[in-house]
Amino acid sequence: AVVIPAYNEADYLPATLSALRKAMAAVAAAHSGRVVVVDNHSTDDTAKVARENGADEVVFEPVNQISRARNAGARAAVTRGAEWLIFLDADTLLPPETLARALAALDSGAVCGGGAITVCDGELPFFVRNFLTVWNWSAAKFGLAAGCFVYCTREGYEAAGGFSEAVYAGEEVWFSNRLRKWGRRGGLAFRVIARPPVVTSDRKTQWFGGARFTLQLAILLLFPFAARWRRLCGLWYHRPSRDSASERVEPPDLPPGASPDRMIQNQTAPPPP
Repeated sequence: AVVIPAYNEADYLPATLSALRKAMAAVAAAHSGRVVVVDNHSTDDTAKVARENGADEVVFEPVNQISRARNAGARAAVTRGAEWLIFLDADTLLPPETLARALAALDSGAVCGGGAITVCDGELPFFVRNFLTVWNWSAAKFGLAAGCFVYCTREGYEAAGGFSEAVYAGEEVWFSNRLRKWGRRGGLAFRVIARPPVVTSDRKTQWFGGARFTLQLAILLLFPFAARWRRLCGLWYHRPSRDSASERVEPPDLPPGASPDRMIQNQTAPPPP
């Protein structure tokens, strides 16, 4: 099952679900699955848009916290018998080959889970671009999954205790560490897929600017327990006001004739530092 946590994601979900459905269709001969979108107390049409664009199930999570939304979706999926879980952000495009490689890894019985190298769909400010390069290198080197794409077995998810609800951001790092350690004890690998990368949006740098985004990341890196306070993780929860046209931020327009598939195909992962 694919779990998509979504808070006010009506603008981004159509492209994400379209790319996901095409990826799932590409592996349908060998694998079937469900798409679970978790409406994390949205104030827009997230739930309606999710249903209209191919979600098999929409779950409502009243507490606006990313980790709770992920866990709510996982519970719904496991209740219906899911043995493998994929967590995908609502602004992330999943290439068919990346999905196929994740499923093949789980199918091998030698992998407990993992993630993928990540690229953004726009031009990033200098510091953010270099942070992403360092993150991708670290993810591959040390076995860490970016929150926009995490895959694992049900058994691994449960053994790792799901995503920590004690933090408001960075929950994927804690989860990766617990899952990797659990897998190692059983001789299972934690695998980060290098190619093709998943494509996530650069909206946070558009909304808040590169300097503020970099500062927020630096705070969490230097003081990890800052993630326990929601007010210190505002970039993951604040959305620009829709009441003012001057503040409204829309997802990036596709050029004429373009599609989410083409955006995926045009992305390449940055080289390691």
